[in-house]
Amino acid sequence: MFNVLKLALPAIIPSWNFFDIIAPSPRIEFACWDIDEKPVQDWQELRPRPQSISIFTMTRRLLWNPRWNENLYLVSLAERHAANPTFHSEGEIIQRIQYDLIEGGQKGNQICLVQFRLMFVKREQNQVVREQHFLSEKHKVLLGDADVD
Repeated sequence: MFNVLKLALPAIIPSWNFFDIIAPSPRIEFACWDIDEKPVQDWQELRPRPQSISIFTMTRRLLWNPRWNENLYLVSLAERHAANPTFHSEGEIIQRIQYDLIEGGQKGNQICLVQFRLMFVKREQNQVVREQHFLSEKHKVLLGDADVD
């Protein structure tokens, strides 16, 4: 009986010791240029966290939150890309940026150049320090029905 309780106790009362270290938190920031490389949009964070949410939204998110799952995927993708950049992970990030630009209302027969950077945020003593770990090339992104060369 004691062995069963010893095995079941960690499942009933979880321990938060599964983190080896508290690593810097990655942020994906992007900027847009028009096809002539004139800045259209300055650097901004991809999918920033809201400052506050309502009780209703919080309750609904306990049961259904696919957007948050995708955001967690982006965090792990950013961590992996910072450690070992690949075309696949870069393409996944660009694809999410393109989707968010279209969802944000930037539609039409538009082609823009998008560049992203990986910023890692960490706390050192009483200050928040931001370090850039990766800067991508500019990618052509379609925001409508135009043809991308």
